Amino acid sequence: MAEYDYDLFVIGAGSGGVRAARLAASFGARVAVAEERQLGGTCVNLGCIPKKLLVYASSFREELEEMVEGYGWSVGEPRFDWRRLSENRDREILRLNGVYAGLLESAGVRHIDGRATLVDPHTVAVGNERFTTRYILVATGSRPFLPSEIAGIEHAITSDEAFHLSELPRRVIVIGGGYIAVEFTCIFHGLGAEVVQLYRGPLFLRGFDDDARAHLAEEMCKRGIDLRFGLVPKRIEAVGRGVRAVLNDDSTLEADCILYATGRVPKSSDMGLAEIGVNLADNGAVVVDGQSRSSVPSVYAIGDVTDRKNLTPVAIHEGVCLANTLFNDRPMRPDHSYVPAAVFSQPPLGTVGLTESEARQKHPEIDIYRSSFRALKQTLTSSEGRTLMKLVVDRESDRVLGLHMVGPEAGEIVQGFAVAIKAGLTKSQFDATIGIHPTAAEEFVTMREPV
Repeated sequence: MAEYDYDLFVIGAGSGGVRAARLAASFGARVAVAEERQLGGTCVNLGCIPKKLLVYASSFREELEEMVEGYGWSVGEPRFDWRRLSENRDREILRLNGVYAGLLESAGVRHIDGRATLVDPHTVAVGNERFTTRYILVATGSRPFLPSEIAGIEHAITSDEAFHLSELPRRVIVIGGGYIAVEFTCIFHGLGAEVVQLYRGPLFLRGFDDDARAHLAEEMCKRGIDLRFGLVPKRIEAVGRGVRAVLNDDSTLEADCILYATGRVPKSSDMGLAEIGVNLADNGAVVVDGQSRSSVPSVYAIGDVTDRKNLTPVAIHEGVCLANTLFNDRPMRPDHSYVPAAVFSQPPLGTVGLTESEARQKHPEIDIYRSSFRALKQTLTSSEGRTLMKLVVDRESDRVLGLHMVGPEAGEIVQGFAVAIKAGLTKSQFDATIGIHPTAAEEFVTMREPV
């Protein structure tokens, strides 16, 4: 008779948890996954996927205007239907929920519907049932943060609610300076709303390359987005069917909707983690070692609940490493270096590797290659948009330490170059690569003189 009901019990059926569960099962482990909400986690239901669909919808108007103006097309007056977009998006998410259910079933993983809590280092409770397990994996993700000290914060929404608005607001105030705030600012603006974005600091997207974030701010302002840095609400008031924000300089703004995107926090509360001895950081993140193991040897954690590098592909990578370590006799440690990322703003920002300021802290001498230009597609239009590309190079080794881009298809372009950056390619090897002409991406292999 087996010592435990399962070899691995996963709490949370997001991208990381599902990948770990499926892979562990393929190695012969008996695996169960508990999820209290929809399968797929934040990414599928309230994050990456629905957000990117909104990005596609919101970018259409500008692309259409450019085609009509410069490329000879004539079309009728465009009309946007928020309800139809929402219905189509929800149908796709429902399909993906089914895909995740099928993946678990085909892998032989048991799906348990309900909220799971830890009873002891080897026991998990879901409702009235208890399950014993050799290992427990916490993969519960994160949730939006609302600052409770702001009077009237109950009148604000988070990104979770933004996906389920009954109608598109005409006027929106977005609070925050991270990628979620920037993306929703651009989404609402692209769909036709008047948008003001407020951020407490001097420039948004802290942690990204300074040239890239400054360039993006300039491009967003060109599109008519009202960016106000150094300002935040000190209280929020309901006004009729709308809201009013009283700012820290005593000025006021009125809107139909206030979206707070001031960060996310790990979903680790009321799970029994601390009670069984799992160390948690001040923000609730599960503290783990290099192999994703917590302070309790049988309890592991991956993804946003650990607050390491909170990206869906990173959670999947951590899940792959965990399954191999525990059930494939192949110890693997997640590698969080040179992870590419994108901000799906308008225009989008793509990045991989070190920023200029990070490189200057780690390397005695660096070279910077930077180019700003008007893309070929825009030359037949009156668009003033410009693309920025930048390389950060270690002068001694010639290795390209960082690559940054702001412009159309930045995410797609940087994903390809991320392979080169991860592989440690040098600037000389970039120079020796022949570009595809005419493309924007060829600029990365034609920049010859450092600035």
